[in-house]
Amino acid sequence: MNKNTVENLGYKQELKRALTVPDLVCYGLIFMVPIAPFGIYGTVMSISQGMVALAYSIGLVGMVFTAFSYWRMAEEFPIAGSVYGYATKAINKPVGFMSGWAILLDYLLVPTLLYIVAATALSAIPGMEVVPIWVWLLIFIAINTVINVIGIEWTNRFNWIMLGLEIIVFLIFCVAAIHYIVTTPGVDFTLKPLFDGEHFSMKIVMGAVSVCVLSFLGFDGISTLAEETKGGADSVGKGSVWAILVVGAFFITQTYLAACVMPWNGEGTFENVDNAFYEVANLAGGAKVMVICAAATGFSWGIADCMVAQAAISRILFSMARDRMLPKVLAKVTPRFQTPYVSTIFIAILSLVLTIGSVYLLPSAINAISVVINFGGLSAFIILNFTVIYYFWFKKKTGKVWKHLILPGIGFLIIAYIWTSLTSYALTLGVIWLCIGVVFYLVNVKVLHKDVNLELE
Repeated sequence: MNKNTVENLGYKQELKRALTVPDLVCYGLIFMVPIAPFGIYGTVMSISQGMVALAYSIGLVGMVFTAFSYWRMAEEFPIAGSVYGYATKAINKPVGFMSGWAILLDYLLVPTLLYIVAATALSAIPGMEVVPIWVWLLIFIAINTVINVIGIEWTNRFNWIMLGLEIIVFLIFCVAAIHYIVTTPGVDFTLKPLFDGEHFSMKIVMGAVSVCVLSFLGFDGISTLAEETKGGADSVGKGSVWAILVVGAFFITQTYLAACVMPWNGEGTFENVDNAFYEVANLAGGAKVMVICAAATGFSWGIADCMVAQAAISRILFSMARDRMLPKVLAKVTPRFQTPYVSTIFIAILSLVLTIGSVYLLPSAINAISVVINFGGLSAFIILNFTVIYYFWFKKKTGKVWKHLILPGIGFLIIAYIWTSLTSYALTLGVIWLCIGVVFYLVNVKVLHKDVNLELE
């Protein structure tokens, strides 16, 4: 059995241990948002040409195998930092840094996307379109930052409240959709959202999967709380797998029902692709259900999801700064609340700047940011699955074919295939980001910290 602890891996236990496995599952669900498809439904529906539930099903399979890889590495290295920490300890510091740099692209842009989706959803509510977006931004960022600085226990309590509310909204939509399908002539339960032979092609479906995986990104954030969990080294792994399975059931159910309520009928199916789900909700249950779904998306993405996203990225910055891969000030922890407050405040300021800039300067901001985020997340997942194989199968020679070769191997192949389906826009910006990371690492090693061992180990 692995005996690694934070201390014998060379670090000091500074963060407060307060989270159980159910808390981790709740955290993962809040990060992924059980009603996440509300925000990007129109985009995924259009790309998949109606096979939206199939796209989410394939995404679920790829994420489950990756969740098992997180389980293996979290057991072996129970430290904050997610894939950065695992690749650093299992392979070497350069690979670890590049994996951390890749997932930074994901996490640094996630709050920006979430705030934009939240503001878009709230603007769909009659009368709310007059509220300037910067007002929502200031409200959301202020609430999230204060709660995250106060402590992980406050974040956890808020998570449970928001999770309950999101499940209630999910049930309201499902009941309205089922009632509409059953009582409306010409509308039926159909298999087309899962498979439409007339429009099916692997290229179309995988193109949709490369977008819908955005909804699953966040379960990996559970691993950033490894130094704040109690209950054993496998708590992170259990929480990750359960969170993925539960949220996958939510995603497939709601997208299937939505596609039955308003079947795909070409590009003119929706008046506004960004607000497509709210059109479906309005058709299924009227204005009240539409307002409930739009408001739920706004506050679950803008507050609950952004809160845990901010918590996750602050832990990654904390971990990388602790290793002197980033400015050391980002590793500062408040003695009273035992939280990485400098990283938390930094992310709040960065989110405000990026969000305002994206809204006013970037056309189709939601889709443009989504695909770039997916590049970072998928690249990190590829490295993670490879890390499991390299460390356990080749380095430690465990001989465990199923756990340390087949499962991560399948995860590697599925995620790599999804990665190749990303748009050229996403791949170009992603590669540029990685090149910047290489330059930053070399400067960090050769110039800023010549006195510290950041080289290959």
